Parts: sequence; C-alpha cells; structure tokens
Amino acid sequence: MKEAEVRAGEALQRLLEKIPILQIEEIEAEGMSGDLGPDLTARLRVDGRQHLLICGFKPNGQPRYARTALLELDNYIAQRAPGATPIFIAPYISPTVRQLCEEKGVGYLDLEGNARITFGGVFIERMVSDKPVAEQRELKSLFRPKSAQVLRVLLREPGRAWRVTELSEISGVSLGHVSNVRTGLIDREWACASDDGLVLSEPDALLDAWRDSYTAPLGERLRFYTPLHGSALEDAARRAMQSEGSPGRAVFASFSAAQWLAPYGRTSTHYFFSDENGLQKLQAALKLAPTSKGENVVVIVPKDAGLLTDTTEPAPGAVCTSLIQTYLDLSIAGERGAEAAGYLRQERLTWPK
Repeated sequence: MKEAEVRAGEALQRLLEKIPILQIEEIEAEGMSGDLGPDLTARLRVDGRQHLLICGFKPNGQPRYARTALLELDNYIAQRAPGATPIFIAPYISPTVRQLCEEKGVGYLDLEGNARITFGGVFIERMVSDKPVAEQRELKSLFRPKSAQVLRVLLREPGRAWRVTELSEISGVSLGHVSNVRTGLIDREWACASDDGLVLSEPDALLDAWRDSYTAPLGERLRFYTPLHGSALEDAARRAMQSEGSPGRAVFASFSAAQWLAPYGRTSTHYFFSDENGLQKLQAALKLAPTSKGENVVVIVPKDAGLLTDTTEPAPGAVCTSLIQTYLDLSIAGERGAEAAGYLRQERLTWPK
C-alpha cells in the first residue's frame, strides 16, 4: 500500500480513537492496484452495535476526482456492503468538495484534519481554517501572469468552446502552459471538455477564487501630484492615451477605470497602469510632480505587460483595464474598493447560469 494510503488509515484511526463511546475492532487496508474495492474498511462498535465504514482514498481531492470516488463508494456499498457508511479520504478536501460529500450523504476526512463523519448516533465534525501549502501554491500558479492571460480570454466569452491551439494563439501563451491551465480548471470543475473544446462552465466560481487569491501586480508604484482636476484631468489623460506616432502605453486603472465602466463613487486619487514611455506621456500631459505625500495620482508600472494589452475602451481615448482586471484591483483596495468591486460585478460581470 502506498505511503499516502497508510497515512489515511492512521488519520482515520487517530480521529476515531478520540470518541469515548466508540470501540475500534479493526481498520484494514483493502485497496490493491487494479482493485475497484475500498481502500480502507473500519469495523467499529457503538453501544454494542457493529458499524462498518467503507473508505475510498484519492491522492487528489479536486472535484473531478472526488465525484469518481463517491460513485465508486456508492456502487460498492450497494452491491457488496448494504448499510455501510461511505467515507471519502484525500490529502486535502476543499469546501466545495465537502459540500458535495454532504449532499451525497458521504463522510469525509482529509490529511489536514478536516472531517465530517456520522453514523449510529456518532457525529464527528472538525474544520481546519488554513489551506495546505501545496494547495495554496497550486492555486496561485493558476493565477500567475501567464496563466491569467488564458483566464482573461476564457472569461471574455465563457460560453464559447476553445481549442488549446486557439487559446495559445490568442493569449500568447505556450501550448504546454495552456494545457496545464486547462487541467487545473477541469479538475476543479470550473470548466468542462466538450467535443468542440474547453468550455468555462463556472465563471463565477473561477472569479471568486481568483479574487480571494489576488495580490497587487508586481511593479513600481509611483506617487504624483497634478494641478489638473475633473474633466480637465480626464481629457488630458485621454489625449495622452490616444497620442500616436510615439511609443508607450497608459491606461486608467482601479477606481479611475471603474468611473468609466460602472461609476460607483468618486475618489480624489486617480490611478493608471503604464509602461516607462507611457509614464512619460502622463507626466507631460498631467503636469505630474513626484510627491511622498498628498498625492492625487498613482501610476503603477507593472512587470506583467499583459495588463496593458488586456484593456477596454468605453469612450474614445478612455482606455481602461479590462472588466476582470478592474474588478480584481478594486477588490483589494479597502472597504470602498470592495464595495465598488461588488457594484462593478453586479452591473457588468454576470453570466447566464
């Protein structure tokens, strides 16, 4: 038996040993390579009555694998062990999969300590707040700049079926990287594979996870003061963004982008993303003076150049970060930002169920 399955058996035993009214008669490893039977069985006694737990272990607890395990448990118990209690075990079981288990009437246990098992008057529930490091690392990798370029394409047309080659060409990301993103989305059941290609089936769940993992883009954050205000500032910025024949890109970002996309409430500070040449354009057009305090313009020069190409133009010259990027940036901009993000999502980021 594999080491992870040994750990699963040990975790089950430690959990059950803490229940005073429960006697463990036997916990036995059943699973073998190629065997469709359970990986573990636990024979228990409560108040003189015997109970049988049938446990299925998967080395990956993502929804796609969990559904397979739950189906296998259901089939096995129906055919071989009527009345037994099914238990799903994995290294980590996310809240989504925990809910799935509860809906299917299956107990669960993961190696991080999350558990919910009920049978014969016994109810065990334990929650661990932190995600394991490996899970956090895997999720963050799905939202890193290269992967994010693929996700932005998908979220623009979530109902469309995409071939890997199409996603690679449009996002500018390698085929191998697109394939990795595809696998990650399917494993979490945020997307599904059809005959026509990859379809984003749960855009809201994907965006929720992205928001919860999101951090400010890496890059230089510069603070300035401008004597311009209101429409004079906006018009000058738009002229700088429209100027042709010279290199450089600059776009409205965060609260400033939201004013064009879904106005919620004005702020005294204006926000931009730009490259180095775009920064020079803004400095000249807005008469920017560097300042250490009292700034009314913030310009971020991001390391991820993709943020300057994933844009939308709701009015001539008013080039803004995309709806998705604006939403993410607002979501980490304090309480007012979270409120503006919620309004933007309600107004502009809804998809048919």
